[in-house]
Amino acid sequence: MKLYRRKHEVIKLHDALIAGAALRQAHPCSSVSTVDKPLPSSVLVIGAGGREHSLVRSLVTSPGKPRVICAPGNAGIADVIPCFPVAADDIAGLVALAQSELVDFVVVGPEVPLSMGISDQLIAAGIPVYGPKADGAQLESSKIFTKKILLKYSIPTAAAGIFSSVDPALAYLKTRGVPIVIKADGLAAGKGVVVAQTLAEAESAVRDMLGGKFGSSSSQILVEDCLVGEETSILVVVSGRDYVILPSSQDHKRIGDGDTGPNTGGMGTYSPAEVVTPTILAQIESEIVKPSVDAIADEGIEFCGTLFIGIMLTPAGPSVIEYNTRFGDPETQVVLPRLKTDLLTLLWAAAQGKLRSIKLEVLPGYALCVVIAAQGYPESYGKGDTITIPALPDNISVIHAGTARNASGELVTNGGRVLGVTASGNSLAQAAADAYAACASIQCSSKYYRRDIGSRQLNRI
Repeated sequence: MKLYRRKHEVIKLHDALIAGAALRQAHPCSSVSTVDKPLPSSVLVIGAGGREHSLVRSLVTSPGKPRVICAPGNAGIADVIPCFPVAADDIAGLVALAQSELVDFVVVGPEVPLSMGISDQLIAAGIPVYGPKADGAQLESSKIFTKKILLKYSIPTAAAGIFSSVDPALAYLKTRGVPIVIKADGLAAGKGVVVAQTLAEAESAVRDMLGGKFGSSSSQILVEDCLVGEETSILVVVSGRDYVILPSSQDHKRIGDGDTGPNTGGMGTYSPAEVVTPTILAQIESEIVKPSVDAIADEGIEFCGTLFIGIMLTPAGPSVIEYNTRFGDPETQVVLPRLKTDLLTLLWAAAQGKLRSIKLEVLPGYALCVVIAAQGYPESYGKGDTITIPALPDNISVIHAGTARNASGELVTNGGRVLGVTASGNSLAQAAADAYAACASIQCSSKYYRRDIGSRQLNRI
């Protein structure tokens, strides 16, 4: 019993530190008013995946009771709110939709519209938005841009070389050894990273990427030393130099059990990640989060949105793997259910330059998400397989990612990652058991999912 009590005291302290970390005095984003405004009455969520379904589920339960709409959405989102068939990369169409639907606030989910300047265009139209402008979105759309900032401001990260032609990259590989990481510079739907275990694998990845595997996204590449340790995802709501750190989580990027096979957009996650102890969290904040937020501001970027920091907990200390500039997926599916603080209030405060007024509150307990993918993901996979979801317990949420309705109105697969099955529980073991029971009960001929989400933490218990 003493061990049990101590473990839960540590968890409470961990969450309390997250809730209290850290709001710093700052100038507001240039796009926001300094006058307090009521919560928006009409919200547009942009995107079509599990992240957006999670955002929608939280926003529709806001005490502000906003009208929430989505574009383009998916079958699961359409079961909850109106969806409009405007693609996430149709910037002009999205701005026109926000105007015609008299939207008060836009929450941008995916990275592509952010990199295309959707926030710039909405702000120009006088519509408040949560999501960085194009200059801030470069932190995700260009890994080289980010690496240069990390190195310039001495933020812990792996050593790397930047290359646009094959021969110099191959020569550099031979000076570094393996394992080594090859990254396409631009956006590649979570697939532009190869962790090569052999020199031959690394050389093949270099040739593939610089040979055009990801089009212009891999016209330049990073060749990075491989950080060794355990990963964690830290989501930070940022407004200028102000920030709020959300509960920690741990993603499972590889397609296969035991972290084998190619990288994906994420096959499952859980929160909290107890490997991020209160001491490590304080170190992450002082050495990575605050320096990152300040560096972005010092570069003249007025960042308003989510800074997702992928971190490797190495023997030498926490080190940055990557920045993303939006909520992570599937991390969002376990982090948002743990927030006691109203999500709309939090995001609106960031957009209005009032983030320092927010005191984040986190619910006790655990959440674990298992991603159900289509067989063949992340390479080639089919679409159109029928999905049957039975009635499930109240602590289970089925988040739709790659789903649609066919001509007969049946729910069918429409992407590589199809569903996220999230369970909440008083223990991680219970959340895992409930999530896997739900996965087994969902019928789909092509379903595939990892069987070991959360195993690292469960094996430490």
